[in-house]
Amino acid sequence: MESISLWQGLALCGIVSWIVISSSLDVTRKIRTLVQPWVSHHVITGTPIILQIQKYQHGYLDALFSGLSCVVSVPFYTAFLPLLFWSGHGKLARQMTLLMSLCDYSGNCIKDVVSAPRPSCPPVRRITATKDEQENALEYGLPSSHTLNTVCLSGYSSSSFPTHLCNVVFDMVIGFTRHLTVLYLLHYVLSYTQNEDGSLKFAGFAIVCLIVCLTGLGRIYLGMHSGIDIIAGLAVGFVILSFWLSVHDYVDSFIVSGQNVTTFWAALSLLLLFAYPTPELPTPSFEFHTAFDGVAFGIVAGVQQTYHQFHHESVPRIFTPQLTLSAFLGRMLVGIPTILIVKYCSKALAKWILPIVSNTLGIPIKSTSYIPMLKGSVTCKKTEELKQSGYIKKLPVFSSQGSFDVDTGIRFLQYSGLAWSVVDLVPSLFSYLRL
Repeated sequence: MESISLWQGLALCGIVSWIVISSSLDVTRKIRTLVQPWVSHHVITGTPIILQIQKYQHGYLDALFSGLSCVVSVPFYTAFLPLLFWSGHGKLARQMTLLMSLCDYSGNCIKDVVSAPRPSCPPVRRITATKDEQENALEYGLPSSHTLNTVCLSGYSSSSFPTHLCNVVFDMVIGFTRHLTVLYLLHYVLSYTQNEDGSLKFAGFAIVCLIVCLTGLGRIYLGMHSGIDIIAGLAVGFVILSFWLSVHDYVDSFIVSGQNVTTFWAALSLLLLFAYPTPELPTPSFEFHTAFDGVAFGIVAGVQQTYHQFHHESVPRIFTPQLTLSAFLGRMLVGIPTILIVKYCSKALAKWILPIVSNTLGIPIKSTSYIPMLKGSVTCKKTEELKQSGYIKKLPVFSSQGSFDVDTGIRFLQYSGLAWSVVDLVPSLFSYLRL
């Protein structure tokens, strides 16, 4: 096995040090004590503005803003990113995946550190048209993740995209109503081609600004956020975007040609789970992060192993003679059922293996939903009594913990398996079937 490099060791040690220090000093609670009252005050004082906007209630506006909200959701990207990989644009797809993972982790961390409420309902009318929106409503408010994601993904479209995709994008948008992604790709095209036409650049910039504004306005109209949440989402989004644009080439180079990539990313993913702050009250934010953390790990592990076979820059791309539309549709018919089967099998395998491994290592576990036999405090108590002598419990990082929720590991492995199949197993099937 290749030895871990100095920077990798320093990065992992830095995260471990932060976990220990922040836990010892109770950093999360202290930050929350300072920030939460101020944010809560602005949420309350911003309620009249929300009510004023909601006076223009209309069914068409409900549908428009609900549709925009769906575009930057985890389910949408779970469906969209595989198609981008299979269309031959692997670099764009993997960088979008990692950027989404970074946005999701950063935004949810801030949410749970601050633990600021959403606008009170009533008097505010809250519209949750989908199950995903209903789950989002259970999270804390600041910052607005939808605004944050829109800023980052629209802004990241300023990096790179192949020239011939100008026509491809417009071919793909026919019949689609997910306007934000279409416009994101349009701006991405204009930037990558280094087009010197000032009018096109202005039009692209204006469109992106319009969509960002509509997304922020939509979150207020739907009763999901107040003005302070939107402003925070914009600010955090610009910070993340600036950081990502300065490091994305180095990250991609490390993934495709670095040393010890899979081991390092596995350790990084694990530590990020422990580094996640504890919210004032339980929310789904950590579950969302765990899922995308697993997706990022699966993508990195798969691409690192198969880059020269399936993900290099010379692979066939959609709407070229090497990858026709009919062949791409064939890929979809093969790929989508395959990744769904892998997701199901990964979950089933994790539900079987993780309890066995935990018992072997002496780690007390519980399950909030996936494993019924591990639900309830009685089971957890028995597990703790049986495993209190386990070696891992003697480590400082674990000693303050009670029972670990095995659902976190199951969810991580489930989405890791899904992502790995997108970039490794499914392309292997395409090669075998000559698609």
